[in-house]
Amino acid sequence: MNDEDRLLLRRHRRLLVEELQVDQLWDALLSRELFKPHMIEDIQRAGCGSRRDQARQLITDLESRGSQALPLFISCLEETGQYMLASILQTNRQTKKSFIPKPKDPKPGDTGSGGCGDCGAPEILRRNADLAYVMSTEPCGHCLIINNVNFSLESRLRTRTGSDIDCGKLQLRFSSLHFMVEVKRDLTAKEMGLALLELARRDHGALDCCVVVILSHGCQASHLQFPGAVYGTDGYPVSLEKIVNIFSGTSCPSLGGKPKLFFIQACGGEQKDHGFEVASTSPDEESPGSNPESDATPFQEDAWTFDQVDAVSSLPTPSDIFVSYSTFPGFVSWRDPKSGSWYVETLDDVFEQWAHSEDLQSLLLRVANAVSEKGIYKQMPGFFNFLRKKLFFKTS
Repeated sequence: MNDEDRLLLRRHRRLLVEELQVDQLWDALLSRELFKPHMIEDIQRAGCGSRRDQARQLITDLESRGSQALPLFISCLEETGQYMLASILQTNRQTKKSFIPKPKDPKPGDTGSGGCGDCGAPEILRRNADLAYVMSTEPCGHCLIINNVNFSLESRLRTRTGSDIDCGKLQLRFSSLHFMVEVKRDLTAKEMGLALLELARRDHGALDCCVVVILSHGCQASHLQFPGAVYGTDGYPVSLEKIVNIFSGTSCPSLGGKPKLFFIQACGGEQKDHGFEVASTSPDEESPGSNPESDATPFQEDAWTFDQVDAVSSLPTPSDIFVSYSTFPGFVSWRDPKSGSWYVETLDDVFEQWAHSEDLQSLLLRVANAVSEKGIYKQMPGFFNFLRKKLFFKTS
């Protein structure tokens, strides 16, 4: 196995150990002669013989099985229906992450902008509780990912092909940032509300932060502070304003004074942004043969008239809230069926390269800049920031 494939396996090791269904793989591994029968028996006896122990040993042994080990392993995953893991490995193996500038190695004697040796200004901010949120607990907090892929026939909403790739990337990313990640798939509007309420009612007293990620179709909706709505699999929308308010200081006191982060991969409307001509600053980012889809659905104001009185009378002042949108309100958000959405792909890459040194707002500005340069139709991510301090993720 070459060094790039070996590094890719190690990068996704945690996700593979957690999600790999090894009992379904043995026949496929044998038929492709990746392992001999006695090797399979050794893997099955690894550790206590649990699924995790077997998965961990399988990934370790795979590194020594030749130059074609990874592509053969990916085909085994596809054959056994483990498409999310197969897609993540295949996409990352083929993708060259060239559109995000990588940090330069420091020159000898370079102390950075902070002027304090290897400390630097970001580290000074991170350690100052008056300027940055404390992110020191282990784990840092809960992260709920709602991944709506398949929708009912009555909803007339298309299957969101590629969303499982987004989900897998974000699951691994927030796990690496010390969050307890929970994924819920294909929820109706009512089930989405119940899942969010259940999360808000947990005791977050010993934790520092809470993250909610929603991957779905979206539309415009009546609002006062946070625009947009996301669809349940039954075709009924849930407004972002209502979702955010579930975690307000009055509804969720154990998160009072702590950052609550929301990442929304869904359309904000139906308009397609053609952009305007500027001097080129980067090469074309559209993949050859790609056919990106949008997560747009029509504005359904009538569906929300029964909620407006409640929302207006009970809406609290937002505090310690950050809402990141994949697209500017009113416009579509693009998703490639083969590699996932532009927004999540970029978010994951930016977090990997810069989360150790930059605060959340700076990271999202990088995301906006990179996404805005992609494709023929344009997309502009944005965010609503009601944080009182800077937020640096825990990366070590």
